[in-house]
Amino acid sequence: MTTWRDRIRPQPQRTVSPGRRRGAAPSARKRMVLVVAVLSLISLGLVARAFDLQVVRKRFYQKQGDARFLREVPIPVSRGTIFDRNGQPLAVSTPVTSIWANPAQLLANSDRIPELAKALGGDPQQITQYLEQRSDREFVYLRRQMPPEAAQAVLDLDIPGVNGQREFKRFYPSGDVTALVLGVTNIDDHGQEGLELAYDDWLAGKPGLKRVIRDGRGHIVEDLEQVRAPKPGQNLTLSIDRGIQFLAYSELKKAVDKFNATSGSMVVIDVHTGEILAMASLPSYNPNAVDGSKPSQRRNRAVTDVVEPGSTMKAFTLAAALSSGAYTPTSPIIDTGNGHWFFHGHDIRDDDPNGLLTPTGVLTRSSNVGAAKIAMTLDTTLMYDTYRAFGFGNTTGSGFPGESSGLLKISRDWRPLEKAIMAYGYGVNVTPLQLANAYATIADNGVMHTPTFIKGDDSPGKQIISPTVAHELVSMLETVTGPNSTGANARIANYSVAGKTGTSHQAIAGGYAKNTYNSLFAGIVPASNPQLAAVVVINGTTKNGYFGGTVSAPVFSAVMGGALRLLDIPPDNIGRWYVGGPIQGNGGLVGSQAQPPAAPNDVPVHEAPVDEVPADGGTP
Repeated sequence: MTTWRDRIRPQPQRTVSPGRRRGAAPSARKRMVLVVAVLSLISLGLVARAFDLQVVRKRFYQKQGDARFLREVPIPVSRGTIFDRNGQPLAVSTPVTSIWANPAQLLANSDRIPELAKALGGDPQQITQYLEQRSDREFVYLRRQMPPEAAQAVLDLDIPGVNGQREFKRFYPSGDVTALVLGVTNIDDHGQEGLELAYDDWLAGKPGLKRVIRDGRGHIVEDLEQVRAPKPGQNLTLSIDRGIQFLAYSELKKAVDKFNATSGSMVVIDVHTGEILAMASLPSYNPNAVDGSKPSQRRNRAVTDVVEPGSTMKAFTLAAALSSGAYTPTSPIIDTGNGHWFFHGHDIRDDDPNGLLTPTGVLTRSSNVGAAKIAMTLDTTLMYDTYRAFGFGNTTGSGFPGESSGLLKISRDWRPLEKAIMAYGYGVNVTPLQLANAYATIADNGVMHTPTFIKGDDSPGKQIISPTVAHELVSMLETVTGPNSTGANARIANYSVAGKTGTSHQAIAGGYAKNTYNSLFAGIVPASNPQLAAVVVINGTTKNGYFGGTVSAPVFSAVMGGALRLLDIPPDNIGRWYVGGPIQGNGGLVGSQAQPPAAPNDVPVHEAPVDEVPADGGTP
């Protein structure tokens, strides 16, 4: 028990060492150790983090950085230029600029959209809506293929998210004159039609690729490396002669307008090489403003459309006849009577009675009766094989996209009337290019070349008929352009012309149009030393005449007269220009008339053959 004495008794004091004094702060040394330890731990953490970022997960973060700023962008290349045979440009590529945007960046600066819309000539609300619908993308076009000056004015506004991209746009100096041959490219500069499509791989080249760094606004700040070198497109030199092409187009247009025709085509071929010097078709369009054209205007009818060739087919019927050995240019005599031959219930008729005619006279007078009677004496297989050898029923191999093969029925399916009317151009369908190439074959001593649009790409050729038969045919066809003949309007001053007119009713669904015609002329110049062959086809003539000699022969004369001069082909007929026509040996015409006959016309068969297959395959 504690007493009061204990409370007042002095208590013994404990000795406390200075280092362990209660409440005393740690010494400075310990504080230093603590600070160093903490800093060491922090440094170790930083080193570990740096090691993790720069070593362990380096690739991941590099990929993330690259995804934000590193881009691979194409290096545009120019499409190859297309030249005519004389080096004149027909299709060239010009530099343009396309304006593109990053939707998210541009929408983040939506107050600049009205300014942008004004520069682009657009509506601010439409641009905003367009961007909002594509806000998940990083790249959208705002305007393609702007002139460089106009595009630079947009870029000078320095609107965030708006950038430019260099591209190339196709330009066609000759416009609608060459449009249907050349075709067009799309907005990405890829061929869509014509030779632009056929030779797209050759012309297009291959864009390059480079790796760049873009800043936050999408601008390129540094080119890092070239991933793939650009390969520009290669140039293409065509066989087309721009001067002859212009002549063909302009003369064809005059005729189509004059005779109120629906369309027309002309093909000019070098007979020794198969090179196509001109190919014009109407209607046409402006390839520099394709959006305003119709599909019917963009069809190259010289290779895609077929026509019943009418009397131009008689040359090939006579080729079969001469090849058979049973006929010569002057024998035997064919009795065409009064111009009517009732055969298998059908009246095959001529425009005028011709009486007795030689095979040459059948061509000169364009006698349907004579051609049909010759055909019925020929072996059907021989006749079919001759037509087939001249390329009818097959594509020509020109390589033009969409080329038609025409129609030639297999000989075993020919009925007698079909065989007879085929002799003068009904029941068979050909393209203008096929017909031109067939006449070029006659002109080149019976050697057929594959038609080509490329200069210097001539084929070695294949012998179709004997040179003798070919030479005889040219001489026989020359009589067609003399006075009192169907092709007198095809004559060319100071040059001899061989050729054949043709007229046929235009086929429609279910038969033939009564008052709408196809007018043709196929010819060779100069006849004494053939260099060129051409075919003129004018479809749907309805007024001012419709016979091939009236409608198409003058076009041939005007175009080929200019072509002969442009190509410096010397005249072959100076001093013997047609006074009485080409000299006929021993009655080459052998007519029964007492007086020289009046100029005949091709008879388009006013009542189409009852069992003939029309051009559209319908039932007459």
